[in-house]
Amino acid sequence: MVSRSYSNLLELASGDSPTFGRMNRQIPRIMAVAGIMSNIDNDSKETDLSSKDRIIIVANELPIRAQRRLDSTSSTSTCFTKGWNFSWDENSLLLQLKDGLGDEAIEVIYVGCLKEEIHPNEQEEVYQVLLESFKCVPTFLPLDLYTRYYHGFCKQQIWPLFHYMLPLSPDLGGRFDRTLWQAYVSVNKIFADRIVEVINPEDDFVWIHDYHLMVLPTFLRKRFNRVKLGFFLHSPFPSSEIYKTLPIREELLRALLNSDLIGFHTFDYARHFLSCCSRMLGLTYESKRGYIGLEYYGRTVSIKILPVGIHMGQLQSVLSLPETERKVGELIELYGRKGRTMLLGVDDMDIFKGITLKLLAMEQLLMQHPEWQGKVVLVQIANPARGKGKDVIEMQAETYSTVKRINETFGRPGYDPIVLIDAPLKFYERVAYYVVAECCLVTAVRDGMNLIPYEYIVSRQGNEKLDKVLKLEPNNHNHKKSMLVVSEFIGCSPSLSGAIRVNPWNVDAVADAMDSALEVAEPEKQLRHEKHYKYVSTHDVGYWARSFLQDLERSCGEHGRRRCWGIGFGLSFRVVALDQSFRKLSVEHIVSAYKRTKTRAILLDYDDTLMPQGSIDKRPSSKSIDILNTLCRDKSNLVFIVSAKSRETLSDWFSPCEKLGIAAEHGYFLRLKKAVEWENCVAAVDCSWKQIAEPVMELYTETTDGSTIEDKETSLVWSYEDADPDFGSCQAKELLDHLESVLANEPVTVKRGQNYVEVKPQGVSKGLIARRMLSMMQERGTPPEFVLCIGDDRSDEDMFEVICSSIEGPSIAPRAEIFACTVGQKPSKAKYYLDDTSEIVRLMHGLATVSDQITPPV
Repeated sequence: MVSRSYSNLLELASGDSPTFGRMNRQIPRIMAVAGIMSNIDNDSKETDLSSKDRIIIVANELPIRAQRRLDSTSSTSTCFTKGWNFSWDENSLLLQLKDGLGDEAIEVIYVGCLKEEIHPNEQEEVYQVLLESFKCVPTFLPLDLYTRYYHGFCKQQIWPLFHYMLPLSPDLGGRFDRTLWQAYVSVNKIFADRIVEVINPEDDFVWIHDYHLMVLPTFLRKRFNRVKLGFFLHSPFPSSEIYKTLPIREELLRALLNSDLIGFHTFDYARHFLSCCSRMLGLTYESKRGYIGLEYYGRTVSIKILPVGIHMGQLQSVLSLPETERKVGELIELYGRKGRTMLLGVDDMDIFKGITLKLLAMEQLLMQHPEWQGKVVLVQIANPARGKGKDVIEMQAETYSTVKRINETFGRPGYDPIVLIDAPLKFYERVAYYVVAECCLVTAVRDGMNLIPYEYIVSRQGNEKLDKVLKLEPNNHNHKKSMLVVSEFIGCSPSLSGAIRVNPWNVDAVADAMDSALEVAEPEKQLRHEKHYKYVSTHDVGYWARSFLQDLERSCGEHGRRRCWGIGFGLSFRVVALDQSFRKLSVEHIVSAYKRTKTRAILLDYDDTLMPQGSIDKRPSSKSIDILNTLCRDKSNLVFIVSAKSRETLSDWFSPCEKLGIAAEHGYFLRLKKAVEWENCVAAVDCSWKQIAEPVMELYTETTDGSTIEDKETSLVWSYEDADPDFGSCQAKELLDHLESVLANEPVTVKRGQNYVEVKPQGVSKGLIARRMLSMMQERGTPPEFVLCIGDDRSDEDMFEVICSSIEGPSIAPRAEIFACTVGQKPSKAKYYLDDTSEIVRLMHGLATVSDQITPPV
């Protein structure tokens, strides 16, 4: 049976954005398998959900525990099929995220895989149970595909590289394997298909989590151009020097940029991502009112920097459990009664957690400070590794051998300096270790967020029952204390200002930090704990989730006011988003207007308009010269090249064009045609200011490799087109401030453009030429019926403003055809745009063809 929630399957299959009513915002908009729709219709009990905001949370794994049933019994907290029991995974961040948002505010749908493999014969039944009981949409993947996607590409290629491990040899991580990459893309496509089955693209928000699904935004944006899409990366993002070694580097960047909001734990991770976008895609970004925005084909992709938090309610409830209290008592009896101080490490058993380095630091501590022997115990809880491979096996073997050696060297009857716990612990048992430990050590060599320090801080805050077990004064929070030794290379480090930060590779420094943590005075420990607890308790997982969704809603605020369409193929697909009044210039439209008008004005910028950006030889091509000559031969046309170049350069380049008008140095110099002399558009200026500005520019040129100075008659230009983009941009900002300061009393303007900083006389702009050209035609009694003005830079905006503001004035004929056009998709005073120089040339060739038919060449 077809659900009334979504009956137009043809529309869904076509990839067009379906139209849903507000009352249809419910979960039954789902196909469980191809061609079969859920038979749950809109009933009265679901109507209440229709008024809620809804978010679709997508991750590699669902927050669900699945257990094969051995009998017919089932607890009230689980739902079951004939073969499986299902329950919520209370430790899943995705479930904690939902609790943090509040059940009343938002409806949450989950899309992801189960941890267990489900036989194809059971998938339909499992699908319906998870959908109806948990609002979870499972993504079933064949085992072979999942292995190549997760254990192959994710864990052997992306994960090591994002943790700064280059595959310099086959033993050091996996070399790039295109078949594994294809599996990764295929799985992301399957996830997209699942989301399409449930999404209301006009209203729902989609929040994608982590590096497993980095190309998913492209598949969703391709299907729904206005989808409200957020992505959060829970791992580090490497520096550009590391990231650019990835063969599919641009595909991943462009896929992420199809999101509306991209979140990172720290500024460093965000900075690395932005640097990659700048260096590899040539994109620019800026901060506006505290929000970092990256312009991408007319869309502003926002960058969010906020570390995730912990679920305070869950942790506090575990602290209140009787079994936690009992376990704390056992640990105090085991360690406290013997006068031993516990140091604690809790890490996954993988190569980046630095477990062995921590053990070596403990060994160094016992060697350098023999007074701690017999008194200090390092309890290392080693969680099972999430990945597989030779490196994990080698690291486990090294860990066991190191523990054995240290215990044999420094141990004594009844005392082992290191206690390695590699069996799975229940959460309350781990929390009990937090409560008893005097110091927590997190010394990962590279990690994403790592919430272990946060859990430790809240556990040390404890509660009244635990205070009694610990024999602390009741309700005396001044006695709460904790100490942290954390690596500089983990995401939570910047937020823990009271922790002792260490370089985990420096074993001596870590050993000294451990000694310092043990020696710190009690009042100092209490102050550090108080500061940390205040931050962790106010920046919990709910704060993180609400803040991210608020920014996602803000980032999507312009969707309804923009025209959107997709361009590009495969993973290079992106969406162009422009204001309703800003549209692409149609060649057919402008050629039609060109044919039916008798007086025409044409103003053309040169660099990056007629000449492609990045060209080394800036001289116009013979094709461009022929087009300009054809246009100039048409007596109905007045054609001008308007450029920032010097008049000598332009005279040389356009010497074959007898009737072409040229405006040089932003319009300071003007020549109506080759046979006449140059004239000044403004009064002659004093250029003595160059004596002040040039030494400043030379200073920045010497310190910025790839930068140059161009000394023109009336202006100075500092260009950093060939410099490092990040450093060049930084230097340009400093140079701009420096020049504005030293030239404050001079009659000049300092402006920054694309890859340059320019100083020029006040009052000189390309708008002068536009105004002069229109006035000239009016004085001749031939006000233009057709005006075409094309440019690409900020300096061209002055021309656009003059042209557009003259529409109602006497300098332009009534009902004239006006075409102010910018090259590229950016905010502009122009009403039209074209994508690149090649489109400009095609347009000009089309107009020249019309003129050639009217005025055949001599």
